[in-house]
Amino acid sequence: QVQLVESGGGLLQARGSLRLSCAASGRTFGTYGMGWFRQAPGQEREIVAAISGITKTTYYADSMKGRFTISRDNAKNTVYLQMNRLKPEDTAVYYCAASTRRSYSSQSGQYDSWGQGTQVTVSS
Repeated sequence: QVQLVESGGGLLQARGSLRLSCAASGRTFGTYGMGWFRQAPGQEREIVAAISGITKTTYYADSMKGRFTISRDNAKNTVYLQMNRLKPEDTAVYYCAASTRRSYSSQSGQYDSWGQGTQVTVSS
């Protein structure tokens, strides 16, 4: 089981920027597929972005393309989510997830470890 701790959430105004971080345990972090998901009240959890371990191939949900950037620093066991031009509809709890089975995936069921989540609230 990989331990994941998110940080960087907060309250900000629309069109602002925020960077989330997720620190992971484990000596083989560089081989994990990593993903960011989010869940708004009353809605299902949805993929935001994902990144593979070695090649750092990325995937983005359509609504995040061009605004969000996922990256990772394998030497620091950390994955990041840079969020720009935030909108009120981006308000949600953001979760970091790790997959030891897949290089990366948009499907939450492919991830076997989850962080506790960090709240992002965007006001209009």
